[in-house]
Formats: sequence, C-alpha cells, structure tokens
Amino acid sequence: MKKIERTLKPSEKGIFHVFNTVGMWLVMLIMIYPIWFALINSLNFGDELTKGYSFLWPAKFTFASWKMVLGDAEILRALWITGSRTILVTIGSTLVTAMFAYGFSRPYLKGKKFFTALGFVSMYFSGGVISTFLLFNWLGLYNSYWVYVIPALFGGFYNVIIYNSNFKAIPDSLFESAKLDGANEFRIFFSIVFPLSKPVITALGVFTACGVWNDYGTTLFYTQDNSLQTLANYTLKLVKSSQAAEQLAATVMQANQSVAKLINSAMGSGEATSKTIELSAMILTAIPVIVAYPFVQKFFTKGVMVGSVKG
Repeated sequence: MKKIERTLKPSEKGIFHVFNTVGMWLVMLIMIYPIWFALINSLNFGDELTKGYSFLWPAKFTFASWKMVLGDAEILRALWITGSRTILVTIGSTLVTAMFAYGFSRPYLKGKKFFTALGFVSMYFSGGVISTFLLFNWLGLYNSYWVYVIPALFGGFYNVIIYNSNFKAIPDSLFESAKLDGANEFRIFFSIVFPLSKPVITALGVFTACGVWNDYGTTLFYTQDNSLQTLANYTLKLVKSSQAAEQLAATVMQANQSVAKLINSAMGSGEATSKTIELSAMILTAIPVIVAYPFVQKFFTKGVMVGSVKG
C-alpha cells in the first residue's frame, strides 16, 4: 500500500508559526509575570501597597525592603545554610546515586532481585514523619546541620531507574576493553560511565538542587534552632506572620479602631512594610535557581531526551 504523505502549504506554515509564536509568548507571560509582579511590588513603597498592588511598574520606587532583607543577619544565615546544603547534597546525592545505579545496572550484581524489590517498595511506602523523627533523633541528627545532608545523599530509586536506563545504553565493548586493560569498577565508572552520562547526571542534578533549595519540611520537622533554618522556611514564616497580622487587623477593625491601628503599625509603615519585605524574601529565594538554569539548560535538554528515541 502506497504511503501517502501530506505536506503543509506555505500559507498553512505561516498560520502555524503565528499560532505557535503567540502560544509560546502566552506561556512565557504566564510563567514570568508572577515573578515580575513580586519583584516590582518588592521595590514599591510600602504605603503604596495599601492603595493596591502595582502591575507593570512600581508606583513609587525604593530599595528600602531589599536593604532590610540583605542587612538582616538571620536571613543571610538562612541563605548560607540553604546554599551550602544545596551544594553538598547535589554533589553527594548525584555521586552516591549514580554509583549505586551503575552497580545496579551490571548483570553480574548478586542479589539484584532483592535490591529491585526493596527499591520499588521504597518508592510507594515510607515510615512517615514520626518514625523518621525517632530515627534521626537516635542517630544524633536531630537539630543538627547534618540532618540536611546525610539523609539526602541517596536520591531515591526513581533516579536509579533513570540512571540505569542510561548506563545500559553504553556499549558493553567499552566495559570489556577496560577490564582487559586491568581497570576495576571504580576506574570504569569514573573514566567511562560518568563522562558519557553528563547530560542525564546534570539533568537529575538540577532536579535535586531545586528540590533541596525549596525544601522547608526538614527544617520544620527536624530542627528547632533558629540558626539552622533555611531560606524557604524563613520565607514561609514571613508569609504566615504577615497573613496572621492582616487577619487580626481585619477582625478587630470594626470592634476597636485603636487596636487595629497598633496592629497596622506593628506590620510596618512607610517605605518598607511586612508585605514588601515578604515579597523581597520570596524573590531572593527564587533568584539563584533562575540564574543557574540557563547555564545547565543544554545538559538539561539532552538529559530529558535520553532514552526517548529508539532506533
């Protein structure tokens, strides 16, 4: 049976490109505008926000909120905790998980069925917060900086599956020639497997870094010292305190005007208020990920495409 192929006419291609371009611009606008909205309002006078938010440009420009945020020792300490934790976990988790996946991908691994069953069970079941808390406390990790690093060194069995698919695509002849030259498993991994897997390793490294950077649950459940709080947890506290103050002010507004004025005064007035500081902290939390993504985008795209085309 003769295969019938249909090609787009020049006019149809033009219409497609128009709709494609408009659609992509709409998607970009939907993704970028919330960040722009938070940025311009963080650069706005606090008193102006009581009249309403700005949507395109600050009504009255000021850096007051950013000066307060960047001058706050507590938020700078939270930034250091988050940044150092993200670097250590991303490097450590990528290395440990990739090494485990390499061993798991080898057909001569003993007990492979057991590790497979254990890995799949871990994907669907967990001990929960209470048992995890008891375990961390018994290990001496509770309320310690290392509670951020050590439990996160294994990236999960889902990542192992992705690594495993990539490692199996490497020709067996490379492993055989390396073994004939006397290379051991560590030499094979670091000299052959790791360099050939940079796209998928970088892609999963980006996912790991974003997840760790935005994590606040570990701080919430497994620490109690303010010196160990992360940037995400600090921002969450700012948002909750601001919402609580607004709700309290709205509740007492009708009953007692003087109390409402005191609450509004506590929330801040003038150039910087609790709302503008909150928005500044949110932008500060998002900036590192936004800045880092373009530098790893090419590896990210290749890593996502690994295994998607069979030929």
